[in-house]
Amino acid sequence: MNKELECCTICPHNCKINRTKNPGRCKSTDKIKIALYSIHNFEEPCISGEKGSGTIFFSNCNMNCVFCQNYEISQLGRGKEITIEELANVMIKQQERNVQNINLVTPTSYALHIVEAIKIARKKGLEIPIVYNTNGYESVETLKLLEGYVDIYLPDLKYYYDDLAKKYSKVDNYFEIATKAIQEMYRQVGTPVLDENGVMKKGLMIRHLILPNEVQNSKKVLKWIKENIDSNVYVSIMAQYFPTYKAKEIPEIARKITKEEYEKVENYLYELDLENGYIQELGEHEEEYVPTWEY
Repeated sequence: MNKELECCTICPHNCKINRTKNPGRCKSTDKIKIALYSIHNFEEPCISGEKGSGTIFFSNCNMNCVFCQNYEISQLGRGKEITIEELANVMIKQQERNVQNINLVTPTSYALHIVEAIKIARKKGLEIPIVYNTNGYESVETLKLLEGYVDIYLPDLKYYYDDLAKKYSKVDNYFEIATKAIQEMYRQVGTPVLDENGVMKKGLMIRHLILPNEVQNSKKVLKWIKENIDSNVYVSIMAQYFPTYKAKEIPEIARKITKEEYEKVENYLYELDLENGYIQELGEHEEEYVPTWEY
């Protein structure tokens, strides 16, 4: 693994930085860094179930979203370094808490470490599903290395318009890269398989956050999903946007979404007749979705 990290091409930035000596474009080194592991009850019902999802929040990110609700860990690097063996042990601890799954949040920079940790954890008795909870800016080549280790893919599809991705998240070619990644995820795990309690055991669910002034962006994203992925795929529309981090200084997104914006996206979702998924209620307590970091 060190060889791959000496010229990092794990994510689409292909920064080729030697992460054993310097942080990559994502600010990650060759060491795993996490900010929290906990039982999380605020995921979609098919992910959290009744027992909660066993989240592991990784520090650093290969995107720089100005509105990131987890900016303290994704952008400011808060967290604690741990070894691959320790990550495997965290997975086992989470399973012992009787959670529904292991939910890897912002895992991209550590994809290779995660594969090794899952191998170790499985030898120690890890049996529950692995959720790969990602911003969608993923390399297909890296995703192929995860095949057989990840049971559930939970990607964002944030942007249809690349100028928005550049402006708000500082990434190039987001839509092309994320859609190719999502198609690879779908190839690996297919449409969701639920147990008798309605909890997902395997499959793909695509998330999309509605942004202020960007109803058309949301419609284009939903239309792409309808036309390019099985209509049985799960879609989760999130209305929890609130201006935090740098978004407070950008007039176009320095507010919550309006009821009118929400209803336009909701109505379009029904128009498309996407058969499965969730749409978050407008006005839910947005700040409750931001955890208190352990490290």
